[in-house]
Amino acid sequence: MRAFVQSIPRVRSAYRCHEQMNLYGSIRRQTRAAADRSSQNADLYKQGHPSCMIRTASFADAARATNGEVNRAGPLVEYERRIVAGELLDGDSFQVGTLRELQRLYDELVENAHSCKLDKYAASEKASRSRWLWSRLIPQSFYSPVNGLYLYGGVGTGKTMLMDLFFNQLPCNWRKKRIHFHDFMLNVHSRLRKHQGVSDPLEVVAGEISDESILLCLDEFMVTDVADALILNRLFKHLFNNGTILVSTSNRAPDNLYEGGLQRDLFLPFIATLKERSVVREIGSSVDYRKLTSAEEGFYFVGENLYGFLKQKFLQLVGDHRPYSHYVEVVMGRTLHVSMGANGCAYFPFDELCDRPLGAADYFGLFKKFHTLALDGIPVLGLHNKTAAYRFVTLVDVMYENKARLLCTAEANPVGLFERIVTIADAQKMGPRTSSRSRKSEDSFICVDNELGFAKDRTISRLTEMNSREYLEHHAQMISGIRQSDGENKQEFVQA
Repeated sequence: MRAFVQSIPRVRSAYRCHEQMNLYGSIRRQTRAAADRSSQNADLYKQGHPSCMIRTASFADAARATNGEVNRAGPLVEYERRIVAGELLDGDSFQVGTLRELQRLYDELVENAHSCKLDKYAASEKASRSRWLWSRLIPQSFYSPVNGLYLYGGVGTGKTMLMDLFFNQLPCNWRKKRIHFHDFMLNVHSRLRKHQGVSDPLEVVAGEISDESILLCLDEFMVTDVADALILNRLFKHLFNNGTILVSTSNRAPDNLYEGGLQRDLFLPFIATLKERSVVREIGSSVDYRKLTSAEEGFYFVGENLYGFLKQKFLQLVGDHRPYSHYVEVVMGRTLHVSMGANGCAYFPFDELCDRPLGAADYFGLFKKFHTLALDGIPVLGLHNKTAAYRFVTLVDVMYENKARLLCTAEANPVGLFERIVTIADAQKMGPRTSSRSRKSEDSFICVDNELGFAKDRTISRLTEMNSREYLEHHAQMISGIRQSDGENKQEFVQA
């Protein structure tokens, strides 16, 4: 009887996967018939999100060139379906090459699923700590026969969208996980605290992670913290030994990760391992599709002394609810004071969120409780508030990852906020300085920082998109869906 009960999840999973494969087959058969109707959908194409653009003809050629006409599933097939359905626009041929690479990886994973131990029901159910103790007696290592993929390129080129497209096509019974890099590292630090006292806690943590997900998709790989840099080398050495396959996106090439960071020589072995276990591909588009959205439709207000105006807008969003001051629990036993909050909306002065010792953990916890942030008084960023600039970049990253809405007042538009932050290369290109007192005063605020210099483009791009009509419409739909789901749950509870 126990064996029968234990087999139920496997039967359900097999049935779901069988249905999924049938769906992929029907999509492929319907593609040719739908192609004749595609010209009628030209107007619909123009309504798709610009970050999903790709040239239809180039895509179809890529699909046939990758695996012939026998493909029944994968990112290329799904992309073709979306184009024919009018869900995507014509556009960037640079993304076609990346789709070929993702389709190649998908095909290799399907072909080697058993040897890669991807099936979560066929995987060992031993506790990770017991497996670690056993490995101390009989050392074992298992490198995956399939290499991962490291995608990097400029902001707004569709890296995250392409990785999500790949991830969502993977079979439902695989050990897989898609997570933002900030969130991943928070999870690692939390696990390390749980295993304090073990001789090698990183090996235990790596065992737990690989037991849960042998295929790990990390979005926005960006190393700025020395503690993370020191952890990554040993952590991924254990993960790769356990057969982990890494798919990641980043704005930086592998050789430029943690550039100029403290004790970077201890981080360099990780870069070598990353390049050995991953195919590195650059997405070379020169277009930032986020900036093609309908900008200046949202809640980004430039000017001074706009506190009263911002508060009025905030109260409009709160509606009939009464905002109040309270503490919310974030993560790791920490709490965060919210000046005013109600109905999923929170109000903060810039200093309270970015000029205090807060980090990604606090921000992730905040946006698990709130879907909208009113942020008052974002200053122009430079040398005098460099630490706050780092926190603001992290805050925007976390908001974007959680699809949160931003209502803010600032001293300048997104580009102007970061005009004083430059990379070393940009600083070297700047013209010779004059001896005038005003020019010297201006130069004293210039912040030469490679990490911030690279991160600023991503932040400007995301602030622009978060201010667009498309983003805000998507946010409204998301909130409506959450409220509808909550209402249904309450109704079921009352009936019960």
